[in-house]
Amino acid sequence: MSDDELEAFLAAERIVSCATIGRNGWPHVMPLWYVLRDRAIWVWTYAASQKVRNLERDPRATLLVEAGEAYEELRGAMFETEAVIERDTDLVAALGFAIYERYLDDVTDEIRTTIAGQARKRVAIHFAEHARSSWDHRKLR
Repeated sequence: MSDDELEAFLAAERIVSCATIGRNGWPHVMPLWYVLRDRAIWVWTYAASQKVRNLERDPRATLLVEAGEAYEELRGAMFETEAVIERDTDLVAALGFAIYERYLDDVTDEIRTTIAGQARKRVAIHFAEHARSSWDHRKLR
């Protein structure tokens, strides 16, 4: 995919699979909601989660966003990244608001209050890209 095609693809899709390296050396893969900021993938998650503990030990993560059912429809992108964990509560809350605004039709005051309250327990993660590969089997025709 071209840069513009990839950006449109990432804006349209909704789930990123994040693979980190567990303390036993095995991959740990989890799905996450995300937003794009300056063409980079950002997520928020609980600070005590296994993926955060893994990233604190080793910041390398591989991200996968994919779509399609049949072989000729498959498209996606894989990113080799280094995770930057942000703990500033205001930044974490702002990211939480951005994620919920992307995924929910209506972000109510109750949801905003919940997000603000959760920001103390969560972190924002910015995935700094080192390498990428993308594919679009629709172009194979």
